Amino acid sequence: MENTNNLKIYTLDQAKDKYIGKLGSEKRDKYEYELRLDLLGEMIKRTRKERNLTQTELGDMIGVQKSQISRIERNAKNVTIETILRVFGALKAKVNFNVELLDGEFRIA
Repeated sequence: MENTNNLKIYTLDQAKDKYIGKLGSEKRDKYEYELRLDLLGEMIKRTRKERNLTQTELGDMIGVQKSQISRIERNAKNVTIETILRVFGALKAKVNFNVELLDGEFRIA
């Protein structure tokens, strides 16, 4: 943290530590997990647009309604891995999942 003219300047990591919690804390883990899901939805949206597909067209390709694609793009929290894989399959995009066991807990990175 740097202090200039009574203004405190933090790096992004310092701000996260201070306002969200240290790495490994429950609150920080939840934040990082939700951020990844938001990024996943954004990746789907960006890839869909790069492929010049509408939400309706992508939904038709995997057998779901346009509203389901819209929900996935906005918030991928309540979506099954199977649906995510079908979406990326329809988009002809390669998907890699990283799975780690930390302290006996199952987590997907």
